[in-house]
Parts: sequence; C-alpha cells; structure tokens
Amino acid sequence: MKPDFSNLTPKEIVAELDRYIIGQNQAKRAVAIALRNRMRRQQLPEELREEVAPKNIIMIGPTGVGKTEIARRLSKLASAPFVKVEATKYTEVGYVGRDVESMVRDLVAVAVSIVKEELQAGVREEAERRTEDQLLDLLLPGIDASRPKQSADDAAASTAAATALPAGAAGLPAETDASSSTREKFRQRLRDGKLEDKEVEIQVSKSQFPSIEIFSGTSFEEMDLNLGNLSGLLGGKKKRKRTTIRQAREVLMQEEMDRLVDQDRVNELARERAQQTGIIFIDEIDKIAAKENRSGVDVSREGVQRDILPIVEGCTVNTKYGMVDTSHILFIAAGAFHMSKPSDLIPELQGRFPLRVELTSLDAGDFKRILTQPQNALITQYRELLKTEGVTLDFTDDAIDELSRIAADVNSRTENIGARRLHTILELLLEEVSFTAPDLSGQTIPITREYVTERLADVVQDQDLSRYIL
Repeated sequence: MKPDFSNLTPKEIVAELDRYIIGQNQAKRAVAIALRNRMRRQQLPEELREEVAPKNIIMIGPTGVGKTEIARRLSKLASAPFVKVEATKYTEVGYVGRDVESMVRDLVAVAVSIVKEELQAGVREEAERRTEDQLLDLLLPGIDASRPKQSADDAAASTAAATALPAGAAGLPAETDASSSTREKFRQRLRDGKLEDKEVEIQVSKSQFPSIEIFSGTSFEEMDLNLGNLSGLLGGKKKRKRTTIRQAREVLMQEEMDRLVDQDRVNELARERAQQTGIIFIDEIDKIAAKENRSGVDVSREGVQRDILPIVEGCTVNTKYGMVDTSHILFIAAGAFHMSKPSDLIPELQGRFPLRVELTSLDAGDFKRILTQPQNALITQYRELLKTEGVTLDFTDDAIDELSRIAADVNSRTENIGARRLHTILELLLEEVSFTAPDLSGQTIPITREYVTERLADVVQDQDLSRYIL
C-alpha cells in the first residue's frame, strides 16, 4: 500500500526513493525537504501561507545518474500533478516552437485527469448499478418499458405496499410480477458473468468533427479552444453499434461515470491541485544557457529563459480549465552542464532556483547495486521477462561484478551515459538467450563471469567498435 505522503518525514521520503534510485543522497534530501515543506505550508494560517514560496531546485549532473527518475518517483509518492518538459522544445516569441506557457497547460491537464479518476472512484458503485439496469433494458427490450421509472424510495414503498396486501390486490397486474421475476433472473445471470459474450445493440456518440490538425505554434496555443463545447453546434448525434455485453459494459460505465461527475467541480479541484501541489520538471535546461561565444543559431536561448522567468516567479496562465496561478508550483530543473555552467543562466532565473544539488557520476560499485538492489532492478526485469518463456536465468556474483566493471570501463573510455550503459550491455549479453528462448523452455541458463567475458570480450577490447555498439 502506498504511504500517505502527508505523514512521511524527510527520512521516510528518502527511504522510499532509495527503493528505486541508487546513491545521490544530496539530491534525495533536497527534494524530500521540498516535499515536506509543501505539507508544512498547508498547516500555516492563510495569510502566511500565501507568502511562503517553494524553493525551486536545479540538479546538476551527467546523463543517466537519476535526475529525471528522482523527480518522477517524487511525484508518484506525493500523488501530485507532474509533467516533464524539455527546455529545448521552447523558443521565444517570434520563432517556431512551443510557447513556454504550454507547460502549465500540460500540468493542469494532468491534474484534471487525476482528480477525475478520484471522483469517479467515489461514484463507481452507483455507475455500476445504472450500467447494470441499462444492460438489462438491452437484454429484455419491452419488459418494464411501459412502466414509469421509479426512484429507490418509490420502489421500496411499492414493494412494502404489495407485501402488505393479499395476492392480486396490490394493484399490479400478474404480467408485471412475471416480468420482474424474469428481469431478476437475468440480473443474476449478468452478475455471474454468463452473458458476457451475448451481443446487444447500443448507442454511442458519433463524432461530427471534421479532420483538424492543430500545430503547436504560439497563436494556436493562446487560442486554446475547447472543441468539446462545439459538439452541440456540429451535431453530436448518436449511432447504433452492435457489440458484446462485455464491451457494452465498458462503454456504458464510462458514460455513466461522466454523467455522475460534475466537470465544473473537476476543473475547480484540478486547478487548485495544480497550483498547490503541482511539480514541473524542466530537463536539459543547460541547453538554453547562453554562452559567451554565442552564435546566430543560438539567438533565442536567452529569450526562452526570459519567457520562463515569469512562470517560475509566479504569474497567471490562461488554460481551457480556467486561470492558473504558478506562484506555488514547484519547479525542478536539471542539466548536465558539460558545455555551460549554471552561472551562464540569466541572473534573474538563477535567483529563482535557490537550491543547487550536484549528482555524482556512477562507478562500478553503484552499477552493481543498480543491477541487484532496487525494486525494479535490471536483472530482476530480465529474469521475469524470460521466465514467461519458461527460461530461468541464474546470475552469479562474479558475473554481476564483471558486468559492473565493464559498464564503468566503457563509460570512462567513451561517452559517460551513466546507468543507461547497463541497458545496452545486458541487452547485448542476453541477445542470444532472448532470441532462442522459445526453444529453451524448462532450462536454467547460468550467467557466469566466463559467459559475460565470452559474449562481450570482442566489443569491450575493440575501442572503435565499442564506441558504436556500447
């Protein structure tokens, strides 16, 4: 069961992150404090709460050391709206590229999805009851069709009155009793799953929209049209579709949950959730840092920083769900900063990211822990994948040590891509086993140091070849 983040201490938050991410304790401590401070802020008096701004973070470190994973796991832990964006896809106004405000629109869209799912969970039982009645109407056309729909209280009153009177004096014809009995028999068969493959005819919404392609240019995003509101103008007709009970249940269930959930309430809660607990992770921020020898093609870099600045500082962004204030959204930026440094960012933007944490490069010891310790460890993933074919992989400690050493060695001699190197090495190591797995069902394949050396020796020794393969 996932813990309630509001009750997690910073130590417990770090412990949760340790289940998936090896090392990088400084970065984990920084994000744990940032998350805990969001909970602390909610306990403050309202007048003071508005004055407490989030302490945005810049993560500095080479690729493949866990920057994105830390932010992603943090958002899951907090059940907070989270989006990851690439700084390089934005350009300043006047150039072809995305408008920086679109990151806030994306965040609100994620919040809407989260809130809607939560509210739908609360009305699921009622939606299931209504869906069941609709399916019975489809299975038994004509039965009960002439009877007016009764509320639950009316139905209970009618039943009580009927039981209090002698048979035949309840004012209900005998056919109604027979119809009710038939309906209840079908209801039980429906609940027992005996009618799942029976075909029925349902009505589904027929899209009346013409084929429209919207480009992500600034002018289009500022328009931010909600085409759903045009359905009445463009028709929104229903069409009949023949399908099985199993598929019909899914369609009708979704329609009922949409009816039971107030979309205005969803939008209101989603805006509040995005404003108070939203997290935006801006990756590759080093790529928009202006360098001293800036060339013509880099002319928009500083402009992008200046466009991002008001969003990080706190401004109001217009979305199709309403106005959103960005003052209390947590921004986490990350970059390798190989060709530039954080001080190359404009001073105003630097000031809006007061916390800087440096993530360290990974060595052979870290690679060994990555292969074996996390809950989603790579070796565990490959074992489970091949187990579906009836093949058991048996990794020895020596083999894991050798894999870790090779990964560290190749990273030191070529481009350092961090833990992503392990994906490449393991895929190459197990290529033959994965290819022939259907023919090896029931066998146990020992992965020893000798096996690792044999499979990877040529590539590791030939530096030119390893540069392109590993």
